[in-house]
Amino acid sequence: MKDVAAAEARAEAISPLSPSRSEDAAEADREIGDTAAGTQARKGSLWRDRNFLVLWSGQALSQFGSQITGIALPVLAVLILDASEWQIGVLNAAEMAAFLVVGLPAGAWIDRMRKRHVMIWADAVRAVALAALPALAIFGALQIWHLYVVALIMGVATVFFDVSNQSFIPALVRTDQIAEANGKLQSTEQLAGLAGPAAGGWLVGALAAPFAILIDALTYVASFFALLFTKDHEKLRAPEDHAPLLKEIGEGLRWVFGNPLLRRIVGTTGVANFFGHIAMTLLPIFVLRELGLTPAMLGIVFSLSAVGGLLGAIATPRIVARIGEARAIPISAIGFCLVPFFLPAISLVPALAFPFLVVQFFLMSFTVLLYNITQVTFRQRITPPRLLGRMNASVRFVVWGVMPISALLAGALGTWIGVVPTLWIAAFGELLSCLFVVIGPFWTMRELPEAHADHARSEE
Repeated sequence: MKDVAAAEARAEAISPLSPSRSEDAAEADREIGDTAAGTQARKGSLWRDRNFLVLWSGQALSQFGSQITGIALPVLAVLILDASEWQIGVLNAAEMAAFLVVGLPAGAWIDRMRKRHVMIWADAVRAVALAALPALAIFGALQIWHLYVVALIMGVATVFFDVSNQSFIPALVRTDQIAEANGKLQSTEQLAGLAGPAAGGWLVGALAAPFAILIDALTYVASFFALLFTKDHEKLRAPEDHAPLLKEIGEGLRWVFGNPLLRRIVGTTGVANFFGHIAMTLLPIFVLRELGLTPAMLGIVFSLSAVGGLLGAIATPRIVARIGEARAIPISAIGFCLVPFFLPAISLVPALAFPFLVVQFFLMSFTVLLYNITQVTFRQRITPPRLLGRMNASVRFVVWGVMPISALLAGALGTWIGVVPTLWIAAFGELLSCLFVVIGPFWTMRELPEAHADHARSEE
């Protein structure tokens, strides 16, 4: 439902309740350096890179729209269509199913295609799919299964867009600017999170949920045109470099799980996302139905909590400089694995639900952003350009592919034992997820490794 880190930005975290984004480019750095845009970027920060700013503007608008849908869609399902716990679980599973079903082959396909073109088509598909919901509402024909279908279509388009987007950044900026680009994109998402949910809550009241979703469809149109005017410097892989699809998928998986540090990061992110998505699936029912908060109040909670994500994105360079890049990963993981206990604890003091939710989401967003920016930059830096799409798809297959399973589990558990007991189970599960990075070599290091020289040479 609600994206945060989502809304990727989602780095690799789909929401403020669970974490998880990526690339590197040795050869891409040299290619961009030979272009006018690359030459311009060398003169200063990305504030002077017009090409990056065009892409950034489109992303900012679509992220704002996604925040509106993050409020409008659960309101539509819970309050208007009167969805049960199981139906909410199915809806969430439909949203994330694409990462499990087409996540791996998408990475191999994207490595053979121009990533900007893939993103353009994905935006067009998402705009049309979302626009179908208000159209159905106008004719009085909207049913819960329509939400399932739109969620499935949106999920497939998002798989292709997100993997392409993460793999596209090194084709726009130099290697030493990847962290800055990630920080700007994540900060923009958090800024959208400041205004988007509150605006979504207000629009739901003023226009009704289906028509508030139309705003999101229009922002995808804006992103579509921004991408049309973005210039990329990507070079397609030579046809002779293409291997059979299964072999290329296997190469991506071996790259991810063959790196011991990356393997631990994927373990923490995947387990945290599995249990975090259980909580996020039931969150609309818990907040809107059991606690009795209004859609506007829920929107304000998300908007206020987004301040944490924004501060986390801004503070990450300073924190990393002080404690080291490697140690920032287990420290941030401890944070986002402890905070989920706030959610079921709210049931003990329902009168304090609003401030408890704000504090929880603030702390979660801060720690998730610190974790995501650090681990994504590491992944981007060490991965050869030819493997970026498959690396990102392999990571997403694991850390987001678990979410449709956890959504169905959330629906089943919520129906069987109730919402609050299920939230306690999710909190304890997230606590276990940090062990992958807490018990490991990160504490003995300050900086994470750079790209290996032999990998860089292999791209020349």
